[in-house]
Amino acid sequence: MAIDYGTKRVGLAVTDPLKIIATGLDTIAAAEIFTYLDAYLAKEEVECIVVGEPRTLMNKASSVTPQVNGFVKKIKERYPKIKLERLDERFTSVMAQQAMLDGGLKKKDRQNKETVDKISAVLLLQNWMEANARK
Repeated sequence: MAIDYGTKRVGLAVTDPLKIIATGLDTIAAAEIFTYLDAYLAKEEVECIVVGEPRTLMNKASSVTPQVNGFVKKIKERYPKIKLERLDERFTSVMAQQAMLDGGLKKKDRQNKETVDKISAVLLLQNWMEANARK
C-alpha cells in the first residue's frame, strides 16, 4: 500500500498480490485516515506501507515534512507488525498531472485534487515496486 499524505487529503494505492501493477484505492480527508486504515487493514492483508517523503528540488525537507513525520510515527505505533518504508515523492504530482493529460482527461477532471492525490499514490507505489524488483 502507498500513501501520499497531505494535510488536507490522503491518496491511497494498492497492488495485487504478485506486485505487478499499482492501482488507485481512494482519496480521503486526512482527518479520517486512521479510521479508513483500521477498516481496510482489518479485511485486507498489507505487508508494507510506503509513505511518500516530501522533498524540495534541492533534496531538502519540505514544509510538510514535520506533519508527514508525525503521521509516520502514528502508523508505526498503530500498526507495528506492518513494515513501513519511505520513498522520495518529488515530482509525483507533476507526473500525475502529465499522466492525466496523456490519458485524455478533461481539464475539469485534471483539476480535481483528489484524483491527483490518488494518482500520485499509484506512482509512488509503482516506483517502489520497480525499485524493489531490482533488488
